[in-house]
Amino acid sequence: MSAREKNLLILLCIAGFLMLNFFLFSQYRQKKSLLEIGLDTAKNELQLAITLQENSVQISTEMDWLTKHEPQVAEYQTIQAELQKFVDAEAGKVGLTVKKQSFETTDTSGTHFHRAQIIFNVTGREEALYRWLHAINEPTALRAATQIRISPNSDDTLIDCAAVISQWFPPNKAES
Repeated sequence: MSAREKNLLILLCIAGFLMLNFFLFSQYRQKKSLLEIGLDTAKNELQLAITLQENSVQISTEMDWLTKHEPQVAEYQTIQAELQKFVDAEAGKVGLTVKKQSFETTDTSGTHFHRAQIIFNVTGREEALYRWLHAINEPTALRAATQIRISPNSDDTLIDCAAVISQWFPPNKAES
């Protein structure tokens, strides 16, 4: 083999070696970027799992509470009537005067719970109003005053209050 052929063969081997290294390096970079993306995804999934695990204790206690205090299935008319009777009786007990009461339409958009609402307009002394609100807000009965608007009365010793009282209840499956 002549010197020129040897030089050409060495040059081709070097060129082949460089091309092989370039190809392998590009493959290495692609694999590395895919592994980095997979690592980032795994880190995000791990963080989500840790967060869910931390929240699971709180969620399980809330589910246990709801299991203990879940009311019986009832018709919405029955719930509205009982709610109206209860709130009116509590207003009378503490010495409030009911000026007006009206039923709101029952919210049936919930999958597991529906909401019955009544608007009460009452007048009375401030202390009596607070006792009334305390009596009707009962988490174990899933009942709360969801909106309260207090305004002064013409008599300086009295205040007026418009309150939306809500009661959540599991719907009758035949109703839905």
